[in-house]
Amino acid sequence: MKTRWIFMLALLATTMSVKAQDAGLKIGYTNAEYILSNMPESKQIESDLKTYQQQLSTQMEAKGKDFQTKVADYRQNMENMIPEVRADKEQELQTLQQSIQKFEQDAQASLQRKQGELLQPAYDKIQKAIDEVAKANGYTHILNSGQPEVGLNIILYAKEEYNISDLVFKQLGIEPPAKEAPAK
Repeated sequence: MKTRWIFMLALLATTMSVKAQDAGLKIGYTNAEYILSNMPESKQIESDLKTYQQQLSTQMEAKGKDFQTKVADYRQNMENMIPEVRADKEQELQTLQQSIQKFEQDAQASLQRKQGELLQPAYDKIQKAIDEVAKANGYTHILNSGQPEVGLNIILYAKEEYNISDLVFKQLGIEPPAKEAPAK
């Protein structure tokens, strides 16, 4: 069954390739993540994100220390507390723990938002360069070769001659990274 599925995909890709040639399509590909990682601003984005993450982490640590101090105080004095005070302190600790958990969730969401805010201008710049390269070189479609481990790779096979990454780097005013020699 799996072999049949692979055969059908290969047949579909071949058919599309032949039809694309007949229809005057010119398809290229690039890897937006690879381009981003080689842009000068990527280091600043990474640094800003790390700083923001450290600020959130520092706040989380402070909240955790405060909670631990209150728990230690409660344990040390709980034998001497009247039941009403003890119940009040337990409620206070439970509320504080819930507050810490909410802060942790909010911090994670905030970090993701910050990452998006920092990356969006770079992705817009990459998209503009891809659009310009496609127009200047007569490409009708540009695909992203992405990262297969996170599901962003939509290219199963492509000839290197259709890789427009170096053209995009040049459009961005960036010297393309040196190509690595193939492993033997």
